[in-house]
Amino acid sequence: MKKILVTNDDSFESKGLGVLIDAIKDFGEIYIIAPAFPKSACSHSLTITKPLRFIKIEENFYKLDDGTPSDCVFLSLIEFFETKPDLLISGINHGANMGEDVTYSGTAGGAMEGALHDIPSVAVSQVIKSYDKPPCEINWEQTKQITRKIIKKILDKKITIPHRHILNINIPNTKKIKGIKATKLGYRLYGNDAHKFTNPRGEEYYWIGLHPLAFKEESETDFDAIKNGYVSITPIKLDMTGFDALEKLKNEIR
Repeated sequence: MKKILVTNDDSFESKGLGVLIDAIKDFGEIYIIAPAFPKSACSHSLTITKPLRFIKIEENFYKLDDGTPSDCVFLSLIEFFETKPDLLISGINHGANMGEDVTYSGTAGGAMEGALHDIPSVAVSQVIKSYDKPPCEINWEQTKQITRKIIKKILDKKITIPHRHILNINIPNTKKIKGIKATKLGYRLYGNDAHKFTNPRGEEYYWIGLHPLAFKEESETDFDAIKNGYVSITPIKLDMTGFDALEKLKNEIR
């Protein structure tokens, strides 16, 4: 029987996590290890300044108080597995993880931790049309079915995940998905959305906001696929060396 480890960055109570579990529940033995609290934008961080504690929710389902997705993966491999899981799935995130946003993403970070331990790992995100006017209408049944289809292909070895890579999957928020596309990361356009306030003691503080989902218009990117109603799957390599720049640098430092 296949063993599948599941985590996320939206907490153990998130809707997307429940949809994911429902999609794959008959694919093998599922272990769910998720953060106790939302950890969006925590990236690939480990908690090294305080102790962490597993709290059992039900059989094979634990929350980690107060851990990140990477903590969940790292510690679960010590606590719950004598042999490595056959697959790690991080998600389903409530919101896009495209372009350079994967460097912020706790969802992607959880999958990256799996890849470091030689576990085939994927990150799954549900794109939403608006962050500032929840709740957004999402066809979760469609999301469940397309996630199930992709994960089944991975388990059947019809989709392969190279060593020290993850697959970053984004699902469009559309009435009908047109298909699936293999894509590259898009070029994300960033602003500087932060709000300054004063607390009752007169101390100033900032609250970082969310930017519009804006990208350069380029073909074959994750953003382009999502914009046109396709699921985007992007292979991401953990080795972030800029090889073109490396060759140039070698010449420059001679």
